[in-house]
Amino acid sequence: MPHEDPRRAGGFTARGRRGVVSVQHAVDALQRGSPTSISAVEMCYADAMELREVAKDVHACLTPDRGLGWSNSGLINRGGGMVIDTFWDLPHTRALLDCYARVTPDRPRRLVNTHHNGDHCWGNQLLADAEIIGHRLCAEAFGKDVQPAVMEALRTAPASDDAGLASFAAALADWDFSGIELTPPTTLIDERLDLDLDGIAAHLIYVGPAHTQGDVIVHLPEQKVVFTGDILFRLCTPIGWEGTFARWIAALDQIVALAPDVVVPGHGPLCGVEGPREMKAYLEYVRAEARTFFDADLPALEAAGRIDLGPYADWTEPERIVFSVERAYREFRGEPHDAPIDLMRILAGMAELREAREA
Repeated sequence: MPHEDPRRAGGFTARGRRGVVSVQHAVDALQRGSPTSISAVEMCYADAMELREVAKDVHACLTPDRGLGWSNSGLINRGGGMVIDTFWDLPHTRALLDCYARVTPDRPRRLVNTHHNGDHCWGNQLLADAEIIGHRLCAEAFGKDVQPAVMEALRTAPASDDAGLASFAAALADWDFSGIELTPPTTLIDERLDLDLDGIAAHLIYVGPAHTQGDVIVHLPEQKVVFTGDILFRLCTPIGWEGTFARWIAALDQIVALAPDVVVPGHGPLCGVEGPREMKAYLEYVRAEARTFFDADLPALEAAGRIDLGPYADWTEPERIVFSVERAYREFRGEPHDAPIDLMRILAGMAELREAREA
């Protein structure tokens, strides 16, 4: 089924991630008063989601640019139903499942997690009776990053004088991390898993460590559709956690080689192969520019501020380039791809770049 031009289809984008280190210290710093009230949970979340049929019995649930954590999901309505990724909290995931109930009243029998970041899997418990599938490293990473309770404490804490931390906490306003029970995959992939969903072939392919260590894409060869998870950020600035530039670029090349007509990114609007090609060009450009500044002994934050983003300046939150420059510097220093990052320092750097851009 042909897809609309992504720019005419709403230009959906999304931002951000969660912390890896130093988040508990941030919570301690923020908690100096009464929690703020929750207003976002009273929203009609389903109204913010667009259900798009991208092929017969194949659907994408797309979310708009409302800030941190707004991601995409998928449903293959064959073979008992298979969902690709849940959302960051329980209210949004309930709304997601309500969207899918428009297509089929039956509960999905399978759920695939493309990786372990919470905005793609913290709603898993609402499908705990399904077979939950993911890469072995995805399952192992559950609970090793920041916990939902820590994110809820950040979200409800009073305002901070720290610009980066205050910006991060404010971006959590749309979410409610209470009541989440981490529910990791139990059917584990090493390199590949091929499924027959009542005539729809679904190939689950490991492509990490790229965005994270446990990245999996879902390829439907007959339908010419790929669900990428966060291997692809479309028209929004990517963030990488545990992985390498080389492996991420290779994963994007792999998506292009599959020759899909429709690519469903982890964040942003539907696209074709132009999406992964453009993001590959971004990663290659940022890595090359970062190398020049690294060799000149410039700090990563200064390098991020000096890089001319050109056409990428229009992508959502271009200040997230700090994440990519920091990753590049870690690689240039020979550090392991899963070395911890100082999230609070990076968030402060992002805030500084954003303020400079808006000045």
